[in-house]
Amino acid sequence: MMLSPQLHKILAVAFFLLPFCAQGTFAGFLPFKHFFGGGTNKQQIPDPVPVAGNENGDTVQLEHRISRLEGVLRLNKMITESGGKIFATNGKKANFDTTLEKCKEAGGSIATPRSPGENDAILYFVKYFNTYAYLGIKQSLIPGKFQLLNGAQPSYTNWYSNEPSGKGEEECVEMYTDGTWNDKKCNKNHLIVCQF
Repeated sequence: MMLSPQLHKILAVAFFLLPFCAQGTFAGFLPFKHFFGGGTNKQQIPDPVPVAGNENGDTVQLEHRISRLEGVLRLNKMITESGGKIFATNGKKANFDTTLEKCKEAGGSIATPRSPGENDAILYFVKYFNTYAYLGIKQSLIPGKFQLLNGAQPSYTNWYSNEPSGKGEEECVEMYTDGTWNDKKCNKNHLIVCQF
């Protein structure tokens, strides 16, 4: 069965957030079972969708269930979209290297805004959790100059006034709660925000 790129993204987000939801709730939010139908057993995560049989019917059923999951994640402030990307958080904090690892394990990458809209999508989480988040931008080999993780120069930046100011000692980039950026050491624990 062929899934659309959007469905692939939602499935990757779902797997990223699954450990966070394993107890059946989104950290104090409504139980998962309320959105996928009742169930009296302790495990409230829905059964896997069968994909054998009539491919069109199965695709429609899968798309419907994924659409419902996407609605739940939006309602619980765990995903946003912009520029064709889905941004997601599990509400946990980690240092830069662990954030990279967690996003990669989930099939995504660390959030890297390439436009004001994408910056706002990440800011949504930063404001909601009232904490900072790392971005997928690091200092290049030239102290005080920053680049995307693939080595390209960013086409969009949103530095706070007089930043970057670390003079080579602050290699990572964090987003403040107003959406502006600051260079910072990579060992602080910030909100994990991934993009898919």
